[in-house]
Amino acid sequence: MAHILIVEDEEKLANVLSEYLALGNHQTTILLDGLNVIDTVKEQDIDLVLLDLMLPGKDGLTVCRELREFSDIAIIMMTAKVEEIDRLLGLELGADDYICKPYSPREVVARVKALLRRTNNTQEKTPSNVLELDNDTYQVKVYQQVVELTAIEFNLLKILNKKPGRIYSRSQLIDLIYKDNRIVSERTIDSHIKELRKKLNAISTENELVQSVYSVGYKLILI
Repeated sequence: MAHILIVEDEEKLANVLSEYLALGNHQTTILLDGLNVIDTVKEQDIDLVLLDLMLPGKDGLTVCRELREFSDIAIIMMTAKVEEIDRLLGLELGADDYICKPYSPREVVARVKALLRRTNNTQEKTPSNVLELDNDTYQVKVYQQVVELTAIEFNLLKILNKKPGRIYSRSQLIDLIYKDNRIVSERTIDSHIKELRKKLNAISTENELVQSVYSVGYKLILI
């Protein structure tokens, strides 16, 4: 059983989602605005937040940003805005997934189940099962085999490995890798990722560890 926080200003829709999640043996708490989300997460044992983008009091992007200041809790953004900039912005602020309205409650439940499973697998998996990173020697092992990486490739993998399954946009990777604010194009990141994937795929021929998400960015999948 997981405790799901539903932050949705359409009360009828929130209740429907709660009922469907309850059928999956999940506990739910409903908030109809964004004002009390932070306090609720701090005070209660919440496993995942279903967070609507357009909320009264405090919008979903602001709430997401504030949550990420102190918590790695799983977040699924729900939005009726389908413009790519909204999707990118939500993910850059730390959302793990997004779902566009209109949606079926079954689809939401499926996304919740998938994200919880991914989160639990990440927590239970020991690094030696798939990936080992030595920050002192910059050595990487994939399935116990050493992979030689450049410093940039190592740091990219290190960032992706902080939260496997989370999507990082190109601009976010640039900010995290190049902290001296130098001007770097997104194609540069694509080039480094391409070489990183080539080296990892040479070891993991069946499972692609670093995966691209079309028009959004990259993520690491440990299987």
